[in-house]
Amino acid sequence: QVQLVESGGGLVQAGDSLRLSCAPSGRTFSPYIMGWFRQAPGKEREFVAAIWRYDGRTYYADSVKGRFTISRDNAKNTVYLQANSLKPEDTALYYCAATGRIGIRGSDYAEYDYWGQGTQVTVSS
Repeated sequence: QVQLVESGGGLVQAGDSLRLSCAPSGRTFSPYIMGWFRQAPGKEREFVAAIWRYDGRTYYADSVKGRFTISRDNAKNTVYLQANSLKPEDTALYYCAATGRIGIRGSDYAEYDYWGQGTQVTVSS
């Protein structure tokens, strides 16, 4: 069974940066798309960013475009999220996700088959 393990969250001030990481544990697998979602208290889970395995194509939510960068190390099946210029509204539980499906948009959480437990990001003003 594949599990995804996130790390790198924390409490920071507005304008600071964080680097989140996500790596699989358990059996080896090579997901076609890996992504990040986040969920703030009382809100629905929302898409943050996704990256495709073979061409490195990326896709971002408008709310993070220009501030966040997603990258991956295919040899380690690890995905990263570099979050710069953090804002209080970025405060949320950040989840890593992976899927082997192709031909999908990558921004719908229902398209992902594997999830981590989440890492908390809190940005103070």
